[in-house]
Amino acid sequence: MTIKQEVKKICENSKKSVTDIATLETNIKNKILLEISDEIKNQYQEIISQNKIDLDLAKKNNLPNAKIDRLTLTKERIFAIADAVKDVASLPDPVGKITYDVKRENNLHIRRISTPIGVLLTIYEARPNVTSDVAALSIKSGNAVILRSGSESFNSSKIIADIYRKILAKFNLDPNIVNYVLNSDREYVKYLLKMPEYIDVVVPRGGQNLIMAIEKNSKIPVFRHLTGNCHSYIHSSADLEKAVKIIANAKLRRVGICGATESLLIDAKIAKKALKLITDKLINEGCEIRGDAASIKIDPRIKKATNQDFYTEYLDKILSVKIVKNINQAIVHINKYSSSHTEAIICEDESAKEEFFAKIDSSIVMHNTSTQFADGGEFGLGAEVGIATGKLHARGPVGLEQLTTYKYIVSSDCAVRS
Repeated sequence: MTIKQEVKKICENSKKSVTDIATLETNIKNKILLEISDEIKNQYQEIISQNKIDLDLAKKNNLPNAKIDRLTLTKERIFAIADAVKDVASLPDPVGKITYDVKRENNLHIRRISTPIGVLLTIYEARPNVTSDVAALSIKSGNAVILRSGSESFNSSKIIADIYRKILAKFNLDPNIVNYVLNSDREYVKYLLKMPEYIDVVVPRGGQNLIMAIEKNSKIPVFRHLTGNCHSYIHSSADLEKAVKIIANAKLRRVGICGATESLLIDAKIAKKALKLITDKLINEGCEIRGDAASIKIDPRIKKATNQDFYTEYLDKILSVKIVKNINQAIVHINKYSSSHTEAIICEDESAKEEFFAKIDSSIVMHNTSTQFADGGEFGLGAEVGIATGKLHARGPVGLEQLTTYKYIVSSDCAVRS
């Protein structure tokens, strides 16, 4: 069987499985997810063992530290993955919601009702947690999913996918509701992206090159998740004690996630005092600072930034810094260089906060908050399939509601149109 034939078979199996999951009762979906959550915890040692194979290979291939961090599974992280599945089970079912209900003078009773999208394709790299997050959300939202991990996380992702398939089979459901691609050959992705008759939407989780390649090579709709070039702006009214605490967390809590702050803007009125407090904190914790001429003048330890630095998602202990004249200059800078992921303002001025919220054109905008909270779980949405930075119906954390579409149900008593 050729790769093209294998891919077609995978897609056919997934499409066929939709009939099992699309109309499944909520209580059954929840029972499945709760058993999966328990089984992930029961098998945590086996998952760690498979993850070690991936980690050993990643280190041998000199993967960047940020990727190794995302790839690493500990008992705590595995239990967090399992708890996220449990959280999804506790959320309201997004399928079957009536969002429009009108009886018209023309004798029509019209309702708009939420329905599953169908078959999702998720392509991701060194993120084994994505396997579980996407699979759990797909089951709860009544969708089938094809999971294609990168070779970096193949073994870790496969064992998690196997747990899902095992529990689905236990409930006499088609295990291909969660369909894991068992070959990491890139040709499989090429052919998967040419299957719009089977796949309804692509959810990429990876670097900018991956997402751009998918958009270039496929006619299937994409939930667009570009880089997380997130900004934090310290306004002249900021409480500097809060600012230092927030920026340290936003940059350094986990440098390899898309919600990490990569660029810091500081109002010129408070720059001399604020920048020194922040650089002392960050440099002491091993963070490299790259800044404009004004910031270097305040702190010579800062390295000169290039224009490209302000576009860069470092995913590392590196931060770009710019001193701005006022909030207007900060907003212009952010809207120019941002990837439309998450931006934050630190201030005590209510009007500054409202102006920032209104004029920043990103999917998530925050006030006095670490950008590391840009996460579906932290938003009460359960797990997420990613942070969508486009402007379609799925924007920001893509959770259950964003994995549904809708149809109109129209009934009457022999209505005919003149």
